[in-house]
Amino acid sequence: MKRYKDIAGDGGSNIAGQVEAQHGRLKQRLESVRAIVAIVSGKGGVGKSTLTASLACCFAIDGWKVGVLDADLNGPTQAKVLGVRGRRLALADGVVEPPATALGVKVMSMDLLLPTDATPLTWDAPVQEEAHTWRGAMEANALREFLADTNWGALDVLLLDLPPGTDRLSTIASLVPTLSGIVVVTIPSDVSQLVVRRSITAAASTRAPLLGLVENMAGLFPGPDAGKLAADAGIPFLGSVPFDQALAVAGDQGDPFVVSAPDRDAAVALRRIAQGIRASLTAVSSATRG
Repeated sequence: MKRYKDIAGDGGSNIAGQVEAQHGRLKQRLESVRAIVAIVSGKGGVGKSTLTASLACCFAIDGWKVGVLDADLNGPTQAKVLGVRGRRLALADGVVEPPATALGVKVMSMDLLLPTDATPLTWDAPVQEEAHTWRGAMEANALREFLADTNWGALDVLLLDLPPGTDRLSTIASLVPTLSGIVVVTIPSDVSQLVVRRSITAAASTRAPLLGLVENMAGLFPGPDAGKLAADAGIPFLGSVPFDQALAVAGDQGDPFVVSAPDRDAAVALRRIAQGIRASLTAVSSATRG
């Protein structure tokens, strides 16, 4: 019995042609996106998705047109955090119109496609021993479809909320025409910083600009200096977001924390970090044009 990888060519299914056509649509769909930024950690539980949503809101408040792609297919949260969960996706001429928040942030997430809260995302493989290999390929294909078949329109920035794991960054970097920058997130924890060091190394291998490191949940418990981690890695330290239980509550309610509680220390820190990222993106864009 032959398996798929043993077949010369694609068995007449024109898979290569389909992928090439999809790449063409993806490139066309992202032509009007000025910057694409990946938010990564490598470690789960650091509040990366909340940070991504908060940055999106900060950029929108400052007048930028913003999109968010929830690239965590198995644990999607952006629809919930940004308050668009349960919205119906409009489809016209094979293109999906993503729901937008009250601030105008466009959101695409696997959560918008799952029928119920209890429905898990499953990947079918021809044989069980090849499930892991097929899962990686199917995840990449799903992300490619999200990028290619979503009507992002003209955006100043598209934020990619990546799941934990350094391998996901190389996947997304291979899909987008240009990755404008990478933001790495940690918390004050030895374990987190150990994993994040590997994420920084993986990020450097993509050759995309490392915009900097963010420390989330600062003050929740004592831990190593995130500024020193950034300095040792030779990347900018974008700042610390102090732990605020109200920020987590706002995310659960789909409430833009930086709008509803602008004077709280965490909101002030988030706006400052967003301003730093904007400045870095502007500098990268100017250097590219030059």
